[in-house]
Amino acid sequence: MNNFYSRAANALAVSTLANLALIAGVMTAAYFLAPPPAYAADEISRAATAKTPPINDGLPAPGFNITAGDTAIVVTDPQNDFLSPDGVTWGVVGKSITENGTVENIGALFKVASETGMPVFVSPHYYFEHDHKWRFEGTLETLMHNIGMFDRPHALTLEAFEGSGADWLDQYKPYINNGKTVVTSPHKVYGPDSNDLVLQLRKAGVNKVILAGMSSNLCTESHMRALIENGFEVMVVTDATAGAITEHYNGYAASLTNFRMIASAVDNTENTVNAVRAAYQR
Repeated sequence: MNNFYSRAANALAVSTLANLALIAGVMTAAYFLAPPPAYAADEISRAATAKTPPINDGLPAPGFNITAGDTAIVVTDPQNDFLSPDGVTWGVVGKSITENGTVENIGALFKVASETGMPVFVSPHYYFEHDHKWRFEGTLETLMHNIGMFDRPHALTLEAFEGSGADWLDQYKPYINNGKTVVTSPHKVYGPDSNDLVLQLRKAGVNKVILAGMSSNLCTESHMRALIENGFEVMVVTDATAGAITEHYNGYAASLTNFRMIASAVDNTENTVNAVRAAYQR
């Protein structure tokens, strides 16, 4: 009987040590984008901006735990019609893109993913000829169709794709065409409801998303909402997106409020890149 209890105790000790080692391994492969420290009400208080996370802004800050293996970067519409000065929307999005450094910041996310092995998913926006036969559209759907935004002849050809408004920004091509990045089927309005992004993420074992891309209050925000509704944990990289600014409306400002109120965390590219590197340290 004593031998039995001795063996059981030894087994329990080994099991405990194994569990502790497993926990330590997980902890070394994770990095928590912690909420900012709490401040007294009469001290620092700051809303989220493109470049700075919020401090003591009166809202909870759940934080976002980046873990190697189940966290991925999702980029919406990294395409010429949004991000190139030659794109059809540059007249309304160019100011926001330039102020935020969006092109460079999306590039930094692609780069750190390539260096660490973090999975990347791109959700593009394409319109084929049959899409122009829709019988009803929303406001900006009408505009996009009228200006030929993201147009391609049809789904089974890349004819005239290279260098078009629907094509990737040139500096992103080495990262997107590397054979590792998942390019989903196109979304047709704003969110991933009409493409296979959720399926691809689930099949890859991803349950946490670092979200970036264009355009902030349209496709990016719609992806955030849909992913959260589908059970994903989402953070938004606030200076790796941008929005249209017109005489009467500021799309980026509208989205920034919703990012802060809905996502688990919002932060800038520099902090996010550092967090990804920390999560993948060996």
